[in-house]
Amino acid sequence: MLVELSEWFWQERLWFPEGLGWADLEDRDGRVYAKGRDLWVALPIALVFLIIRQIFERTVATPLASLLGVKETVRLKAPHIPSLESYYCRVTKNPTQSSVASLCKQTGYSERQVQRWFRRRRNQDRPSLLKKFREASWRFTFYLLAFIAGLAALIDVSTASSLHVNPHKTLLPSQYWYYMIELGFYGSLLFSVASDVKRKDFKEQIVHHVATILLISFSWCVNYIRAGTLIMLVHDSSDYFLESAKMFNYAGWRNACNYIFIVFAAVFIVTRLIFFPFWIIYWTWVYPVTIYPPFFGYYFFNGLLMVLQCLHIFWAVLIIRIAIRFLTNNVTTIEEEAEHRVLLSLLYYCSTA
Repeated sequence: MLVELSEWFWQERLWFPEGLGWADLEDRDGRVYAKGRDLWVALPIALVFLIIRQIFERTVATPLASLLGVKETVRLKAPHIPSLESYYCRVTKNPTQSSVASLCKQTGYSERQVQRWFRRRRNQDRPSLLKKFREASWRFTFYLLAFIAGLAALIDVSTASSLHVNPHKTLLPSQYWYYMIELGFYGSLLFSVASDVKRKDFKEQIVHHVATILLISFSWCVNYIRAGTLIMLVHDSSDYFLESAKMFNYAGWRNACNYIFIVFAAVFIVTRLIFFPFWIIYWTWVYPVTIYPPFFGYYFFNGLLMVLQCLHIFWAVLIIRIAIRFLTNNVTTIEEEAEHRVLLSLLYYCSTA
């Protein structure tokens, strides 16, 4: 059944214009094309990323946190009370008033003591500033290096074009590794999400990572390499500013955090509200119909890009509002603003896919 479903989904008439098919993506005459089996390379790359991350956080992120003055808050530990611990782990971390009264009868403690125990126990599970800083610094490092790698791939494509090598008809090594590294990174995030800082948008993070992996894999399989490379580059161009703002936020450098966020907002608007729609979407929408009549894959791919652009616009409005609050000192930290925007976080994760 899975084989039949796969054959139906990958029908040539769906993903290729009339007269072309999968046979046209076979390597020949010095031309190299993307192949679905190449995606397996991303699995060992994801495992390598997990190892590198552990080394990076211990040898680079931790000393950097100390240098920037990241301070830990001393938290009082809740005493070990088996019945309360069992209720906390198996039922809920926030008991109702009636549940508190029932627990008081079981333990012999007063309501105030039980409520204080749950409050301290919740504080124990809250991630430390150091852990948050480590994660932000790791993502900052990757997004910055990924942006540089994307620029290198773009320059490589331009160089190949100047040498009369058609980048539309051959896969360049820089494009191959850029794709595999991006795919491996998001795969590593999917593996490590259980041990990362648990935020209110935990489920949304899972959806984002899976959606990103599927989109990257899809563009690879149908050979939308040039468009995929540009789209990943556009999204990488602003993400490292956001992660650096978080790093300074955790370190208590409020002004640096706010100003970097302003830069992030500016780069976000330029890349995703100007460059993305007026260059990338324009060429994926207009250029193909000058060669082939529209087909399902054409509408499907451009439809996804239009949905993505709508999310960019929606999120840009929110970013501008947050930036204005930073400039007018009406918000203290990014985290305080984000805690009340779970739905918006989902839209942001979708917009970075």
